[in-house]
Amino acid sequence: MTSASDLLQALQRYWGYSSFRPLQERIVGSLLAGHDVCVVMPTGGGKSLCYQLPALASSKTTIVVSPLIALMQDQAAQLAQMGISAAVLNSMMPAEEQSRIMRRARAGDFRLLYLSPERLAREDTLSWLKNLPLGFFAIDEAHCISEWVHEFRPEYRKLSCLRTHFPDHPIAAFTASATRRVRHDILNQLQLKDPHKYIASFHRPNLRYVASQCDANSQPQLLVRALKQCTEGNIIVYSPTIARVEETVDMLEENGIPAIGYHGKMEADERRSNQERWMSDEVRVLVGTIAFGLGINKASVRAVIHLALAKSIEQYYQEAGRAGRDGHPADCILLWQKRDTALLAHFINQITDAAETERAWERYRQIRDFAESQRCRHRQICLHFGETPKWTTCGACDVCGSQPDWLAVPVQPAARMGRRRLRMVPTLDMAPVSTPVSSEEHALREYLREWRRRISKEQGVSAFIVMYDTSLEALCRLRPKSLQELRSVPGFGERKIEAYGDKILAALADFERGARAAASQAQRVKPAEDTLRLLREGKTMPEIAEIRQRQVSTVANTIAMLIEQGAVEFDDQWVDANRKSVIEAACARLGTQWLKPLKESLPPEVTYEEIRLVVARLRRLESRQKESAPA
Repeated sequence: MTSASDLLQALQRYWGYSSFRPLQERIVGSLLAGHDVCVVMPTGGGKSLCYQLPALASSKTTIVVSPLIALMQDQAAQLAQMGISAAVLNSMMPAEEQSRIMRRARAGDFRLLYLSPERLAREDTLSWLKNLPLGFFAIDEAHCISEWVHEFRPEYRKLSCLRTHFPDHPIAAFTASATRRVRHDILNQLQLKDPHKYIASFHRPNLRYVASQCDANSQPQLLVRALKQCTEGNIIVYSPTIARVEETVDMLEENGIPAIGYHGKMEADERRSNQERWMSDEVRVLVGTIAFGLGINKASVRAVIHLALAKSIEQYYQEAGRAGRDGHPADCILLWQKRDTALLAHFINQITDAAETERAWERYRQIRDFAESQRCRHRQICLHFGETPKWTTCGACDVCGSQPDWLAVPVQPAARMGRRRLRMVPTLDMAPVSTPVSSEEHALREYLREWRRRISKEQGVSAFIVMYDTSLEALCRLRPKSLQELRSVPGFGERKIEAYGDKILAALADFERGARAAASQAQRVKPAEDTLRLLREGKTMPEIAEIRQRQVSTVANTIAMLIEQGAVEFDDQWVDANRKSVIEAACARLGTQWLKPLKESLPPEVTYEEIRLVVARLRRLESRQKESAPA
């Protein structure tokens, strides 16, 4: 039996921490004692250590079930750097690589072996596992097993076979967000036997929840204000669609805020590159769909901003909870529009299964009530997950009086706003809000971030594998002068010190001698300027879209803006002559202020992009007439 002192020694040696977080030691003890376990612990609570440490302490192999290949690969690479043998087995690998890992796993070479739920449910995998020196099964993102969640994955449901095939091996279920009903579903589906249940508090007091209803005009202004106020750490902006991701990135670039996108239609290499640029602090703002975030190990996220209602409170809590994992104050901002409710209702009406439709409507009512009500938002979240706080007001949400200054000032009206229009946003001249740090500490932080980026690129690993954000912050505070002093920095275990210790001390010494991070790269070419240049080179819209890695609709909206500004003349090749005439006739009847009434009045084959371009031409003609009219 592994003693408490042995566990603490392993925690320090491999992870570089001198103490456990709440519940971690008890969870580890339950697994080492052979019990089934169900753990509900918010994002950033340290769930992965709860199964990695007992796996290390065992002589057997722990099977970890995880839904994302990239997440599994990152965790295995991180463990390898710590000196813990781990591997990933998936069908994307070459056949010979799969065979090699399977042979080593049968020989007991790995403490942890990561599999997808699809792989684990296969009959040949189950038969093969019976020949391994198995310890226990750890099911990550276990809420995916329940039909009551919007992230329900049928392949997770098949994990119920584990108890049948491996009746004597413990099963541990881990999730960051599960209501009582979902927790019961997890227990029943996995057939957990007398499980030890660990439910952490859902209250995250360092987070400020803010929800504000806005419209297509005010939302971009509020977003730019929020981003210009937040000068430290990283920011995630969640967008409801791929098109909105691209348009938001372009809008932010036009307003002098470097940003990158992340969505499912990107090539895998580009997604990975953008994620790593954000993770390594090369670009602070990432605009993504819900495809981004699962397993992201980034402690210094100072704001998570949603540009639409989530599908459920669970989804919102999980995504917003990626802010403030270091325990420092962070903002969770929901800028929603009335049309979000119509869009959610539209998707619910597409569901054919009656039971799932009912569940979806229940989730809809809950998230809408969360956004619209004037009840403490922290308390609403706790009650939703079955936790009843003793307090009634939190002091850390807009309802309880904690509202950011930038939200209290009215936005400037727009004379005429087109659909999803790229534009410069009028913003307030407000002093940015940031955590007070000395200029020297800020310089050291930037220098170490640059050092981490360089090392991670040299080694071909993610920046967080080289060094956690929390470890980097601690280095800035403690400034160790020796390897012995470096051991007191959280996150530096023995293998990490062996790999990077001398290099880190050298980097700190170089900083003391005057070395600084390289100056920021020159201002990136703004999207409108880039599109204008490509148009002048004779590129077509599809060609520009491919070069700029955007959808054609995004490029069309940018060109429409350029037409209105007089920077580009309308090209008859962009819109078929007959469609152009039909659109102009509709504009004569309904005007050019709003695009939606025009779209609804036109044949369905006429696209928004065609309407947008023709409207831009008419608006430019109208503007010229006003300019030339006698005073």
